[in-house]
Amino acid sequence: MLSTTDSRLEARARRAAKKVGLVARKSRWRADSLDNHGGFMLVEPRRNYLVAGEHFDLTAEDVIDWCREAE
Repeated sequence: MLSTTDSRLEARARRAAKKVGLVARKSRWRADSLDNHGGFMLVEPRRNYLVAGEHFDLTAEDVIDWCREAE
């Protein structure tokens, strides 16, 4: 279960992505695998184009930093 701090950080990451026109998608897998690390990926929604985090390997902080640099 996520703590309040974790859920707030994830919401902040989603808002940061939306601000630059992207969607932050979070993996819902329970266990790690080679192709899914349980984090975020950034997607351009109109073309469903992957921008970053191919293996759901971005943390919420990574998403916020990436979007801050993209502004």
